[in-house]
Amino acid sequence: MSSEVFRFAEVFSYESLVHAVAGAVGSVTAMTVFYPLDTARLRLQVDEKRKSRSTPAILSEIVKEEGLLAPYRGWFPVICSLCCSNFVYFYCFHSLKASWLRRHRSTPSKDLLMGFAAGVVNVLVTTPLWVVNTRLKLQGAKFRNADIHPTNYAGIMDAFVQIVAAEGVGALWNGTFPSLLLVFNPAVQFMIYEGLKRQLKKGVHRELLSLEVFLIGAVAKAVATTVTYPLQTVQSILRFGQHRQQAHRSLLNGLRDVMYLLSNRVRKHGLQGLFKGLEAKLLQTVLTAALMFLLYEKIASSTFRVMGVTRPASSH
Repeated sequence: MSSEVFRFAEVFSYESLVHAVAGAVGSVTAMTVFYPLDTARLRLQVDEKRKSRSTPAILSEIVKEEGLLAPYRGWFPVICSLCCSNFVYFYCFHSLKASWLRRHRSTPSKDLLMGFAAGVVNVLVTTPLWVVNTRLKLQGAKFRNADIHPTNYAGIMDAFVQIVAAEGVGALWNGTFPSLLLVFNPAVQFMIYEGLKRQLKKGVHRELLSLEVFLIGAVAKAVATTVTYPLQTVQSILRFGQHRQQAHRSLLNGLRDVMYLLSNRVRKHGLQGLFKGLEAKLLQTVLTAALMFLLYEKIASSTFRVMGVTRPASSH
């Protein structure tokens, strides 16, 4: 009984809450700074007939055709979703480490396992938020693809209501299967980040320099993003919903759905079609992740210091 209470206290702990809040605040701040890059990436993934391939070119087109603030369209729902998503992920990741690894040393394989488990929980809880913010972010966009139908959502709650009424509750979990596969993205990212952090701290108990945190965060995200990018493209298409009927007409499950969209993308655009928008995604996600990890480490460290709490070993 006492061991169960101890594990319960580890999962629902002040330390995990600090990590979750620090991760959420860091990610929201970083995403706000680099948000236009994510807008460019999403347009390149979804609008297959757009010819512009570079990030500056696509942003220039968006501003010219849709207005100066168009690159920030859908910012609020994205920030809400990102805040919830990162809070859940950081909380789960550090709670699991505290609960399962307190008596053992961290290893890359264990970090990967913790990241994967946290990612699954995060996907199942927050996918409806991401479906809605993808729809809102693309609303009012000028597409080259005539098959894409315009939407008219008044806000986050109206989008939820319209999607459920028109497509059913299940539509809120569009893209869940590739999202579950994509939990390897943050899992690989955290595995590399935690591994590099251990190497830099090897034999020396010190806080990392800001530049060190920024660089290892950037490296970790660059590797994870490049490896999983084709699935991210499929995820964006499914969340947007325009290819939903075509994709499900002859497909029996999520795996066939993903394979269909991947093969269809290759048939239309070649292998490079799977990586359309990768430049914008790498630029945005690497810079965002690097800044996020920097802010996360500083916020968590400062909070523990102010509260007089020694930073737990599970965070290293």
